[in-house]
Amino acid sequence: MGKSLMKPVFLEDETAMEAFGATLADFMDTGGLVTLSGDLGAGKTTLVRGFMHAIGHKGAVKSPTYTLVEPYDINGRSVMHFDLYRLSTPEELEYLGFRDYLDGSTLCLIEWPEKAKGFLPEPDLAISIGVVKNGRQICWQSFSEKGALVDQHLSANLPS
Repeated sequence: MGKSLMKPVFLEDETAMEAFGATLADFMDTGGLVTLSGDLGAGKTTLVRGFMHAIGHKGAVKSPTYTLVEPYDINGRSVMHFDLYRLSTPEELEYLGFRDYLDGSTLCLIEWPEKAKGFLPEPDLAISIGVVKNGRQICWQSFSEKGALVDQHLSANLPS
């Protein structure tokens, strides 16, 4: 079912990345799995910050690099923000109770999904962020019906 955006979207700065996260939040409401790939400093956590603020989080949004997961319960929505950069083996996710979060009501936003290759289920939406000299290029691929709906929403609401 995967469908890729044919032309990556250019985001010129941190504000644009946060706005992308907010646009994602409009349609990625309950449950699901979104992966975020990109080099260090590409903007993965900035995207999550835009998402979290759009759903009503008032505080700071930091990367859970050392804790691996940061839970949020906001306005009846359960969101788990994972950063797998320091994961030694994919099996470590089992110790975090990762499978318990795939209950259909919790949204999991996962940075560095390649660190858990072979362990993570296929995401609803896989987002890739690339650094370009004047900003970022972002593209995505959907892998489920929910992901396809989010893909349509993003494609219709973002400049090309």
